[in-house]
Amino acid sequence: MNLRPEQLAAHLDKPLAPLYVLHGNEPLLVLEAGDAIRAAARKQGYAEREVLVAGQGFKWTELQSAAGNLSLFGASKLVDLRIPNGKPGRDGGEALQRYAKTLDDGVVTLVTLPELDWATRKAAWFVALAEAGVAVETNAPERDRLPDWIAQRLARQQQKAGPEALTFIADHVEGNLLAAHQEILKLGLLHPPGELSFDAVREAILNVARYNVDALRQAMLEGDATRCARLLEGLKGEGEAPPLILWALANEIRTLANLRQGLDDGQPLQGLMKAERIFDDRRRQAIQRALPRLDGAPLRTAILHAAKIDRMIKGLAGGDVWDEFLQLCLRLTRGATPARR
Repeated sequence: MNLRPEQLAAHLDKPLAPLYVLHGNEPLLVLEAGDAIRAAARKQGYAEREVLVAGQGFKWTELQSAAGNLSLFGASKLVDLRIPNGKPGRDGGEALQRYAKTLDDGVVTLVTLPELDWATRKAAWFVALAEAGVAVETNAPERDRLPDWIAQRLARQQQKAGPEALTFIADHVEGNLLAAHQEILKLGLLHPPGELSFDAVREAILNVARYNVDALRQAMLEGDATRCARLLEGLKGEGEAPPLILWALANEIRTLANLRQGLDDGQPLQGLMKAERIFDDRRRQAIQRALPRLDGAPLRTAILHAAKIDRMIKGLAGGDVWDEFLQLCLRLTRGATPARR
C-alpha cells in the first residue's frame, strides 16, 4: 500500500499497520514522517523500541531476532530498521523478503531508506516490503509547489503571508528544505499569529538557498530563463565546478537531440524515452513540452556551443565560462512559456 505524505496523519489515527517503509530525497520530511510513526506507536501501546542500523558488517539475523524478542511482560514493540545507503545487498534483500512474509503480531516495523532510484523500486525486496505494509515517499516539493508548502507550514503556527512574500521565501530557501523549516519557525518566534507583511518577511529571511545542477537542468527543460540565470549565479557563488555543470547540460542537450532525431524519423516518443532511460515523470513532462519548440538546428548549434565551453574550461579558448553557460541556457529556453510559479 502506498500513502502520500499528507495522508499519513489521518492513517496514524487508526490501528497501525505491521510494517512501514519510508523513503525519499528530503531528510527533513523522512525524519518528520518517522517521528510521527514512532509517536503513534507509543500512543497505541508499543512501549518497546529497538533500533537497528544496517551498515557494514550488519548481521541480518538480528532483524528477525529483534522482532521475536518481545518483553516478558508482553509489551508490544517497534522495530526501527535504518538502511542508510538503501542497498541491503543480496543477503539483506533475501532477509527482508522473508521478514515481510512472517510479520509478527505485537510488532510494528519501521524501515527507513534514502531516495531510491528506479531500479531499486523494482527490486524484489522493496516490492515485498511495500506489499506487506505501507510505503510513504517523502520527496521535497518541486519549486513551483514550494510557496504552497511554505504557506501550509506557516498555517501550522497560525500565520499566513501573501503570494509575493511566499515567493520571496521560496526563492531564498530553494533546495534547502531544512533551512526553510528553520526560517519558518523563526518567523513564528519573531512575529505573532496573523498576516505577515512582505517587509517583515524580507527582513527576517536569510538567503539560504542551496542551488544544484539538477535544478538548472530542469529549469532549462522547462524554458524558465529567469530561473536559469538565478541558478547559475547561485552555482557560481557556491563554487560549483564548471565541468559538472557542462556535463549535465550537454548530456541533456544530447538526449534532446536524440529524441528530436527519432521523432523526425517517425519513431514513437514513448519508445524513444525508454531507450534514453527517461523514467522520472517531471522530466518526461518537461521534455514533452520542450521538444515542440526545438528542432534539429538549434540543438546541433547548442551541442557546438557546449563544445566551445569545454575548450574554454580546458584553457584552449578565451571567454567567460559563466556567461557562456547563460547564453547556452537562453538558446534553449528561447520561445518557451515557463510554468507559473
